[in-house]
Amino acid sequence: MSATVRSLWLRNLAIWAALLGLLALTCAAAFWKLGAATAAIGFAIAAAKALLVLVFYMELREARGLVRLAALAGFLWAGVLFALTLSDVLTRP
Repeated sequence: MSATVRSLWLRNLAIWAALLGLLALTCAAAFWKLGAATAAIGFAIAAAKALLVLVFYMELREARGLVRLAALAGFLWAGVLFALTLSDVLTRP
């Protein structure tokens, strides 16, 4: 196994372990009794997981500018859709 393949496996294994750690943190946070902060913590953990996938698995770190811009536009658009969904739920009487 060449050094490049080995380093790729080690990097992906480390990222996978980090994602599993964040998943465990998400499960633990679901049982915390912090009121509205629990949802905020869940969203922060989800954003960290999405950032790991975007930067390392989708290789946006080495991508060209247009690819980064397209990925950022998709990520922001998903954020807008989530915000609109939450605004509907949070403004109900």
